[in-house]
Amino acid sequence: MHKTIIVAAIALGLAAPAAAQSGAPQGAQKSLGSTIGVYVFPRAGQNASQQSKDEAMCYDWATQQTGVDPFHAAAQAQQTAQQAEAAKQHAHESTAGSGAVGMVGGAAAGALVGEIVSNDPGKGAAWGAAVGGIANRRRARRQSEETKQQIDQQSQQVQQASAQQIDAFKKAFAVCLEAKDYMVKF
Repeated sequence: MHKTIIVAAIALGLAAPAAAQSGAPQGAQKSLGSTIGVYVFPRAGQNASQQSKDEAMCYDWATQQTGVDPFHAAAQAQQTAQQAEAAKQHAHESTAGSGAVGMVGGAAAGALVGEIVSNDPGKGAAWGAAVGGIANRRRARRQSEETKQQIDQQSQQVQQASAQQIDAFKKAFAVCLEAKDYMVKF
């Protein structure tokens, strides 16, 4: 009997460092609570199977109470961020042809002014094209920056709203688990 205890202690002593190095015991998987950033400890000695069932039930209850599913909300937030990035890229690309558009308009106006002032529509067109191109590029760049700022603000608002929704879900999830005699932290 004494030998069995010593052998078991040695085996456990050797196995513990290996499990610690891998980060988790073999066969252990993350609980539902830990995947959403909620730490759950059984106060009444509930086993892992019971805790898993309780967490699943409380997850469903919290989803019904708050109208938020954290996994769905995270996917939506990621999709919104991708859409915002695409919109910012589009705003940047839309300024590319703005100088040429300004040059055409400026050349037309410059030709008219050059004809009236100096009887040289070519010189007036050249000056008008240069001024029109520069002015239009500046205007387009300013509009692009304003658009990017608006997109960033909207993206931040969406992220804040998503974080608030997930926080409300976590509170509801915790209340349910605490009622089932678990200690919960997030």
